[in-house]
Amino acid sequence: MDYLEQLNDRQREAVVNTSGPTMIVAGAGSGKTRVLTYRIAHLIKAHQVDPFNILALTFTNKAAGEMRHRIEQIVGAEARNIWMGTFHSVFARILRAEAHVLGYPAHFTIYDTDDSKALIKALVKEMNLDDKKYKPNVVYNRISGAKNRLISWQEYKANPYYIEEDEAAQRPKMGDLYQAYVERCFKAGAMDFDDLLFNTNILFRDHLDILNKYQHKFHHVLVDEFQDTNHSQYIITKKLAAVHQNICVVGDDAQSIYAFRGADIQNILNFEKDFPDLKVIKLEQNYRSTQTIVGAANAVIGHNKAQLTKQVWTQNPQGELIELIKCASDHEEGRLVAASIFEEKMQHHLRNSDFAVLYRTNSQSRAIEEALRRSNLKYKIVGGLSFYQRKEIKDMLAYMRFSINHDDEASLKRIINLPKRGIGDTTVNKIIVYAHENNLSLWQALQQADKIVAARAAGAVRDFVDMIKRFAIEIEKNDAYEAAMAIAKGSQLLRELYNDKTIEGLSRYENLQELLNAIKEFVESDEVRLSGADEQDKSLAAFLQEVTLLTGVDSAEDDDPDKITLTTIHMAKGLEFKYVYVVGMEEDLFPSQMMMSSREDLEEERRLFYVAITRAQQKLFLSYALSRYRFGRLISCEPSRFLEEIDPRYIKSSSKYGGQSLATGHRPAGNGGYARKLVSSVKRQPQVSRQASHTPSADFAPSDTSTLAAGMRVEHPKFGFGKVLAIESSGTDRKAKVHFDNFGEKTLLLSFAKLKIHD
Repeated sequence: MDYLEQLNDRQREAVVNTSGPTMIVAGAGSGKTRVLTYRIAHLIKAHQVDPFNILALTFTNKAAGEMRHRIEQIVGAEARNIWMGTFHSVFARILRAEAHVLGYPAHFTIYDTDDSKALIKALVKEMNLDDKKYKPNVVYNRISGAKNRLISWQEYKANPYYIEEDEAAQRPKMGDLYQAYVERCFKAGAMDFDDLLFNTNILFRDHLDILNKYQHKFHHVLVDEFQDTNHSQYIITKKLAAVHQNICVVGDDAQSIYAFRGADIQNILNFEKDFPDLKVIKLEQNYRSTQTIVGAANAVIGHNKAQLTKQVWTQNPQGELIELIKCASDHEEGRLVAASIFEEKMQHHLRNSDFAVLYRTNSQSRAIEEALRRSNLKYKIVGGLSFYQRKEIKDMLAYMRFSINHDDEASLKRIINLPKRGIGDTTVNKIIVYAHENNLSLWQALQQADKIVAARAAGAVRDFVDMIKRFAIEIEKNDAYEAAMAIAKGSQLLRELYNDKTIEGLSRYENLQELLNAIKEFVESDEVRLSGADEQDKSLAAFLQEVTLLTGVDSAEDDDPDKITLTTIHMAKGLEFKYVYVVGMEEDLFPSQMMMSSREDLEEERRLFYVAITRAQQKLFLSYALSRYRFGRLISCEPSRFLEEIDPRYIKSSSKYGGQSLATGHRPAGNGGYARKLVSSVKRQPQVSRQASHTPSADFAPSDTSTLAAGMRVEHPKFGFGKVLAIESSGTDRKAKVHFDNFGEKTLLLSFAKLKIHD
């Protein structure tokens, strides 16, 4: 069998040993997809297993399609009969056949996310709930989380923990809303995305005859990317494999990075508990990356306690050292990364598509995008919109444009009821008709709203007009940043996004803050503008002209595959590139400040860094900034703790792109404190001798700091224990000056710092 000749010993073992429970621990770049594909082909070709009796579950339709195509090349058209697809598509197929026993029609409707949120919005209105507290995003994510943990609305409403959580969040009717949502979906003969898993579990739990039928149908169950399964998915697959016990799971615990979506790493770490006869096969040879990159990745992931032991290795060449780029600011980071890409591309005759820039948060793309455009380097955003094309950014830009040019009708229509202010479509349509009939601009018609619409709507329009006039005055009086801040606050856009505490909401808030950072940078920079405008012109109009030049892209570019890839690390999983740049390697950014409250969170961040490192085939670049604009302030940054975890022999520091030298003389032996030594040339306050990073207390939870006072003893998730020296106030911001036992004196912004009060 020719396909077996293409495999190494461990891969062949994973393909031919097809009986009993098997876990294939597949290190990065170890040929996981090939092994899974050949294993299925081997079942059909060598063991004569009927394809109808094979169930293969993947996480993307693309992965399923590619695997089926490869299998078909080996076994022929029979491959089309395999039950292969995503969890949701396969379980939807089962539910189509069996849903009648649950009271659903066979042709039930599947609601997408927008359908679900629209229904939730309608229910909130019907139940007379506060739509500012019961936002569709928040409610949807709460219900989704419950379903993925197999918690029904009945169990939810009976659980005192959930009741207490909802009351604390000022959403005491969440349980009633969950119930109403489920009942309305059922009445409509509809299931949402989560129901495809939830209801399959109900089906197998309550109808053992149906479970028995599928247990005997599927002689072999295979699961790809097993580390990304949630509780609901695991329970279903375990039940389906219970009779024949021929379950094969493939994954890598070191690449489990989707806990925020409900993925449970314990599924792979504890798999042997449910299958004591488990055979574990480790694929440890990396075919993707150089020895340098593999060695660095091993060093980093070795710091995690919760992991399956393995030692990834490669026969590839040693390769170039990892290049560490120190930058004075995030603006310089963009410039140095663009310069490095240009130089590597020219020197080694590479294509744009050979390069990727990876970042922890979407908002980081702004500085990179602008620098690449200035260098005339084409790029594409994977898994997200270009920074200036994101909705929240376009909304803010529309406010700015209309405040400057009251004849900009497109911007007016975008913002007139955003956030909602009681100016609905009916009101807008009446004003548009009146404007056309009287040969007026919409802005002129708005100022005559009393003649056009009812008193209540006219009042709302009047308030809107007054707000825009105030913004126009701010733009006339102030520079771009001060005017933009006035618009962001006065329009309530900033507050609206700040109050949305979902993952998506936080991301949108960060993006809007990043836009404000860009404007602040514009005001403070002496760089000559692309627009050719007077570099002393710091007005909002000048900034908008600059942005227009930056975002004007020829549509023909869309057909050009030769582009640099820009993406978050989460979206980069499964991809690989010759040259990879990981930017923003700073404390509180990567690892994220939001992932510091527990060891589990920190280890997930480290796995995310491992994924970033292992995307690189030939060369890896890591960059960090000594200062970065965050929330409108230029803050000092320190290198990420993850840089210290890479053995220094794999790293070289670079100054060839115009930055300061990162290190002088020989690199110190050993791992300890290397990254911190790299910035020894930067003037910082005297520091107390450091110990290893603090591990938060087991019961660590941030306290309400509104009553924090000097003299109190506190704990910080990174800096450990300390004493509050003073509390300072600046406008609406409160800062605490704290002396930490092992990290010296720090000044923390209390609106963002996570402190536990121990007094």
